[in-house]
Parts: sequence; structure tokens; C-alpha cells
Amino acid sequence: MTTPLAPLKIGSLTIDFPVVLAALAGYSDLPYRLICRSLGASFATTEVMIDRFLLQEGKLRKHLLRSDPADHPVGGQIMGSDPQTMAQAAVILRDLGFDVIDLNFACPVRKVVSRHRGGYMMSQPEQTLDVIRVVREAVPGHPLMLKLRRSFALDDQRCEALWTIVRGAYDAGVDAICLHTRAVEQMYRGEADWKLLRAVRAAFPGRTLIGSGDVRTPADALRMIAETGVDGVSAARGAIGNPWFFRQVRELAAGLPVSAPSLAEQRAVMELHYALTIAQYGERKGTFQMRHFGISYGRVHPHPKQIRMAFVAVRNAAEWQAVLDAHYSSVVRPES
Repeated sequence: MTTPLAPLKIGSLTIDFPVVLAALAGYSDLPYRLICRSLGASFATTEVMIDRFLLQEGKLRKHLLRSDPADHPVGGQIMGSDPQTMAQAAVILRDLGFDVIDLNFACPVRKVVSRHRGGYMMSQPEQTLDVIRVVREAVPGHPLMLKLRRSFALDDQRCEALWTIVRGAYDAGVDAICLHTRAVEQMYRGEADWKLLRAVRAAFPGRTLIGSGDVRTPADALRMIAETGVDGVSAARGAIGNPWFFRQVRELAAGLPVSAPSLAEQRAVMELHYALTIAQYGERKGTFQMRHFGISYGRVHPHPKQIRMAFVAVRNAAEWQAVLDAHYSSVVRPES
């Protein structure tokens, strides 16, 4: 059975398929974005960037802003609390060719919140709206979206700050809102409140709304669209170590059987990912970067525990290759 899905629109940008790769700290770097695109992700967002870092020339800025002709359309996600600094960072992203500017007011990490960034802004709706308005004025007409959470405090059942921000943001000309329906205080614990997505959808028909939270499988993505009416889905943890997520959700939507990657395909994708990562970071840093990716890739291996243990011990390119040779051959060793 097919599930007809409309393209996702973010301002002037039209994205052909409405299930996209979220901004994932430590994961949605350029190499992984390219891997996900090769397997069906039509849109991806960078790891979140602190606004003031983009204003400083140097290696960090070059790393944060690295892109590729194949990495489009792409959103550049920034985080901060000062309207003028956020606006300057947004102009840099626009001028460097990022297709969407994404403002993160949702990150729940304690270090971020304690520095009055990310999810902290859900406790400061008027300040958040000041940032949004100044950024919108700085990049008129350029696709602009927000990442929000349902509230700051878990016991805030009325979500008044959210409603204030959503209403003010759409009025200010924001093109899309991505809503994660857990409170900042929850981080990633408990269940996401999809009922809130339905409520926001009903209150703002015709405005682009993207859902996030508890999208662990391709079927979850389609169910979120069907149950809440959101225009798109941002795949986060469900896509970590499983870039085939995007191919599979397209297959489900088309009424086709879901194709699980064979060991040979897993190996080929991981080898390409490794090569892309080494090219970006160098062998030493790239190998350590790929170690945590390798652990995540183990999720789709027949014996994930063995894979996790094997990749934890990887320290260099030879050890990485040895894990692939031992666990991604035609013979699958039994779980011990």
C-alpha cells in the first residue's frame, strides 16, 4: 500500500521527500550527510554551530562550514542568544550558500543550557522572539526555520512559551518550525508528545511544521505524518548508524518491501564513510571519529554486541580494517 507524501516546503525551497536528516551533534558532519544522501536523504542539517565561532576566522570555522556540491540542499544550524551575533552568523551562512538557516532553541545538553543557549531559550520567549526578528531582517527572503521543544520545564503542561514563540515566529516570517515534543528538562527521556504536534498543526494550518521525537524506525516517520498531520519528519536517533533509514522510508511510502542492507552493502558503505572521514579529519582524528560511528553501525549487524565490543578497541586504520574483515565477510560468526 502506497502512502502519498507531499514535498516539504521551507520558504522558496522545495524538498522532494519530507523525511530529512536532523542536526546531530557528533554525527551529522559532512561525511555522514553525504552517506545519508547517497541512500535517499533529500535534505540534511549540519551539526549545531555556536554563532560567535562563525564570526572568527580559523580552522574551527573552516571545519564547521565545510560543505560539498553533493551536500545540497543543506541547512546550517546555529545556536546563540544575542540577536546581533545570531544575525551576523546567519548572514555568513547565507553568503556561503547554505540553503536554509536553522536556529536552534532546543538543545537540552546541560553545558549548553547553563550558558544560556539552545533549550534555555525556551524559558525566555521574548528574548527568543527578539533573536528571530533580527535574524529575519538580516536575511530577508532566505529560507529560515527554528528548532523548538515543547517547554523548558517538564511540569509546564500548558506550554505557554512554546505557543508564544510559535505564534510570534510565524508572524515574523519564519518559514518552518521543527518541534521536538519533549521538554528541555526531559532531554531524551520519556515519550514524545505527538498530541502536541497535532495541536500546533491544527492551530497553524498552512504553515510548515516538522515533527521530531520517537522516530526510531522508518515506519515511525510515516506514522507521525499520518497521526499528526505534520509536513515533514526530522529523523535523529533512528538515523544514527542507519543511513539506510532514508531508503527504507521511501520504500515503505511507495508500498515496496523494505530492503535491509546485506553485510556486503554495510561494509561498502562503512568503507566509503571511512574514506570520506579520513579525507576531512586526517587518519588519526578520523579513525577515532569513525570508532563511534562503527559502534552505531553495529545496530543493523546481526550481532550488534560483538560489533560494539570490536569497534571500542579500534585505535588505527589497520584495526578498523581488521574489524571489517572479521565481522563483515560472507560468514557471520555466532554471538558469544
